[in-house]
Amino acid sequence: MKHRFLNKVIWITGASSGIGEAAAYKFAQEGATLILTARNAHKLQQIADQCQVLGAAHAATLPFDLSNLDGINALAGKAWQLFGHIDILFNNAGISQRSTTVETDIHVIRQVMDIDFYAPVMLTKSILPRMIAQGGGQIAVTTSIAGRFGFPMRCAYSSAKHALYGFFETLQAENHKDNIHVTIICPGRVRTEISLHALEKDGREHGKMDAGQASGISPQQAANTIANAIYRQRLEMLVGGKELLMIHIKRLLPALCARLARHIKAT
Repeated sequence: MKHRFLNKVIWITGASSGIGEAAAYKFAQEGATLILTARNAHKLQQIADQCQVLGAAHAATLPFDLSNLDGINALAGKAWQLFGHIDILFNNAGISQRSTTVETDIHVIRQVMDIDFYAPVMLTKSILPRMIAQGGGQIAVTTSIAGRFGFPMRCAYSSAKHALYGFFETLQAENHKDNIHVTIICPGRVRTEISLHALEKDGREHGKMDAGQASGISPQQAANTIANAIYRQRLEMLVGGKELLMIHIKRLLPALCARLARHIKAT
């Protein structure tokens, strides 16, 4: 096993399941020092213990609910103090949505935007000056194929993921001179629990595994691709299967993409 992340401190949000959990194990196998954040403190500790078994130099937990925007600056300070620096911030936490635009309550849209857009932006803004002062670092963020074109039943989720592209591409343009590298991770279908916890029109959990989600690649496959992209400091990495073709159709044939999007089975 290569140890490409030996002596690197990596902070992963959304680390208690899915892509975040799988990425934690992958980075652990390659010798990283990890900071793991999610709401479920018990699950985080189990994952941290497994990371130590797999080879992590250290694995610390920092439980937090990222919908609490007022506490994010303090959270970032605690994360930095754990090991005195952070080399890679992986903004992976997020929540999805399953309802049409006309029926979705505005508070649901705000909740999704808070967790999927404002939380990673605020974490990044808090960590960025520290990274610049230490001589550089890397910031990765999980967006989505839904951040590349309008996606049925995802008005809030797609909006948040589109917004992440604008913010993090700007960050890359402005701070490349400061040795800050940005990696945008764009998953298609990955077999995670995101659809189970997605919000319906009134904020209730969807509680179902989407057929498309169930047929996606495994979180472990996604984590391997993500680790390679972060190590190589790729600007963007598409993660998934044949559904990623829609991104290329959007770029080359936007009218066709719009027609195809109308027929996507979104649940």
